[in-house]
Amino acid sequence: MPEFLMKRWHGYHVKALFAVAILFLGILTYFQWQIGVFGFFILGVLAIYSAQAKRSFERELEHYVMTLTYRVNKAGEDAVTKMPIGILLYNEAGNIQWVNPFMATLIDEDLLNKGLEELSEEIVEMLRQEEEERVITFDDRYYHVTLEREERLIYFLDVTEKEKTKERFEETQTVVALIYLDNYDEITQGMEDQVRSRLVSQVTAALNNWANENDMLLRRTSSDRFIAVFNAKTLEMIEGQRFDIIDEIRQLTGKDKVPITLSIGVGTGENSLRELGQLAQSSLDLALGRGGDQVAIKQRNGKVRFYGGKSNAMEKRTRVRARVISHALRDFVLECEKVMIMGHQNPDMDAIGAAIGVQKIAEVNGKEGYIVLDPSDINHDVQKLIEEVENHDHLWSQFMTPEEAEEQITPQTLLIIVDTHKPSMVIEPALLDRVERIIVLDHHRRGEEFIKDPVLVYMEPYASSTAELVTELLEYQPKQLKMDRLEATALLAGIIVDTKSFAVRTGARTFDAASFLRSNGADTTLVQKLLKEDLEQYVKRAKLVESAEYYRDGLAIAVAEEEETYSQIIIAQAADTLLNMKDVVASFVISKRKDGMISISARSLGDFNVQLIMEKLNGGGHLSNAAAQLEEVTIEEAKERLQEAIDDYVEGGQS
Repeated sequence: MPEFLMKRWHGYHVKALFAVAILFLGILTYFQWQIGVFGFFILGVLAIYSAQAKRSFERELEHYVMTLTYRVNKAGEDAVTKMPIGILLYNEAGNIQWVNPFMATLIDEDLLNKGLEELSEEIVEMLRQEEEERVITFDDRYYHVTLEREERLIYFLDVTEKEKTKERFEETQTVVALIYLDNYDEITQGMEDQVRSRLVSQVTAALNNWANENDMLLRRTSSDRFIAVFNAKTLEMIEGQRFDIIDEIRQLTGKDKVPITLSIGVGTGENSLRELGQLAQSSLDLALGRGGDQVAIKQRNGKVRFYGGKSNAMEKRTRVRARVISHALRDFVLECEKVMIMGHQNPDMDAIGAAIGVQKIAEVNGKEGYIVLDPSDINHDVQKLIEEVENHDHLWSQFMTPEEAEEQITPQTLLIIVDTHKPSMVIEPALLDRVERIIVLDHHRRGEEFIKDPVLVYMEPYASSTAELVTELLEYQPKQLKMDRLEATALLAGIIVDTKSFAVRTGARTFDAASFLRSNGADTTLVQKLLKEDLEQYVKRAKLVESAEYYRDGLAIAVAEEEETYSQIIIAQAADTLLNMKDVVASFVISKRKDGMISISARSLGDFNVQLIMEKLNGGGHLSNAAAQLEEVTIEEAKERLQEAIDDYVEGGQS
C-alpha cells in the first residue's frame, strides 16, 4: 500500500493526538488517579479500535484497487478487441505483425507478415512523407489513419459517414452560369424573321436538351443570353464532357452557314448567390475578352479554368466602339498632367509602333507624352526602328528610361499600357503602383493575370495588332491630325510584322488602318528597310528550322541543341518559317535563351489553337501566335511537356 496514502489517515497527526491525550491523562492521574485510570482504559480501547480500523481500511482499499485494476485491464482488452477502431502493428521492415479483431474483418488473413504496400499504397506514402494522419479509402469506405511511428502502430477510424456527408454537401453547392451567344446580333442582322426564329429555336432547343440531360434550371433572359443554375456535381459531370454543348451549337448552326458560338461564364465556390452571380459575370467577361467560343470557370480564390476556344474569333468590333473609346481616351488625356506610355518587356515592333501612336494622341491634345523604354532590353527586331527614332528631330526626346519615368511620374500622370495587359510583363511594374489612372490598349486574348483597376480598357482580340487599334483611335481624334513620316511608318511596321505582311489575322479593318497610315505619310520602302535582317541571323534561324520533326499530323517541332542559345526573335522567326512548309498546320520551336530560360514559340494557320497549348505551359498569346517561357528545365523536358500539352489539346483536354 502506498505510504503517502496511509499517512493521510494514520499519520503523525493521529500519533500527536494520542501523545497529547496521554500527557493530559498523566496529569489528571496525578491529581485524581481513579479518573486517570478510567481515561487510560478508554484511550486503550480507542487505540485498539484505531488499529483495527487501519487494517480494515487497508483491506478495503486494496480490494478496491485490485477490482479497479481488473476493470481497467478488462476495458482495455475490450477496447482493443471490440471497439470499431482498427489497430495494426508493423515491424521495422514494414511488414504487418498483428491486427485487432476489428481490423481483421477489414483485411485478409494472408496479409499478415506481408508488406504494408499490399494493404494500401497510401499508408506507404504516409510513411515515406512522414505524415502523421490522413483520410484514405479502403474497400469503398473512408478511414482516418493515424500513425504512431515510435511504437510502429497504426489506428484506423471509420469516418465514412462524415466524408460522405461532406461529399454530399460539396456536390450540392450551387453553381451559376451565364450563357451568351457571341455573334447573335451580327449573324441575325438582316435575316428574315422566319429564318431568325428557326435559328433561335434550334439553339434554344439544344440548350434545353443539354440542361435537361444534366439536371439544370435554364432560363432565357434576353434574345442572346441565358442563365443556368445547377450544383457542383453537375458541374463536375459537364466538365468531364469538356462542355461539348459549345461544339454542338457551333456544328448545329454551321449547317445553315450561320455558325453561332457560345461563351459561358461560371461562378462556383461561394455560398452567397450574389457573389456567385458576380463570379459568373466576371468569368463571362474573361471568356469574351479571350475571343469567345469558350467557357471560363472562376472560383473565389481567383483561379480560372478554361474550356473550348478552339475556333478563330469572329470579328465583331464596330467603328462606333472605336470612336467612343477614342473620345474617352481624349478626355482622360485632357484631364491629366502628362502621359506615360509603356509596353511589354523586350518590346517588339507592334509595341513600339503603338506607343508612338499613343504619344501622337497626347501631342494632338496638347499634352506631354513620354514613351518608357529600357535601352538594355531592346531586341534585334526593333533596333533599326530605334536608330531611326534617335536620328529624328523631335521623337527621340519623347523617350525615357524607367528610372527617369519613376522620377518624373506623379499621381496625376496618366499611364497607358500598350500591347499587354499583364502587370508582370510591363517594362517597369513599379510604375503601376505610382499612378491612379491606367488605360490598357491590347489585342491579345485576356488571361487570368490583369492590371488592377484600369479606368479604361480597350482589348480587341479580333484585331491584328495593337498598332491597328491605335491607328483607329487616331482616326477619331477630334482635332486635325498631321502625322510625321516616321510615326506613320512605325505604326504600319507594327501591323505588317504582326500580320506577317497581311497573311494572318488580317481583316477588312486592318487594310483600312494601313490605308489611313499610307495616306498620312507611311513609307513602305522604309518599312522594308526596318524589317531587313542580317545574314548571320538568317543562318541561325535556318539551323533551328533544320532540326524540325513532325509530331502528330501537321505539327512540326524544332528543338535546338542543349548548349545552343538563341534570341527570342530568332526563335519566333523560326516558328514563322516552319509554318510556311508544306503540310504544316502548326509549328513549335524550343530553344534556350541567353538568360537561361527555355523559350517556346508557337504558330498556326488558325485551325489549331496554339494559345491554349501555351497556356498549359503558363504562357499565352493568340489562337495563331503564342509563346511560353520555362524555368529550371532542360530542352528535352520542355519538349516532353509540350508534347503532353499537345496530346491533351488534341484529345479534347481542358484549355
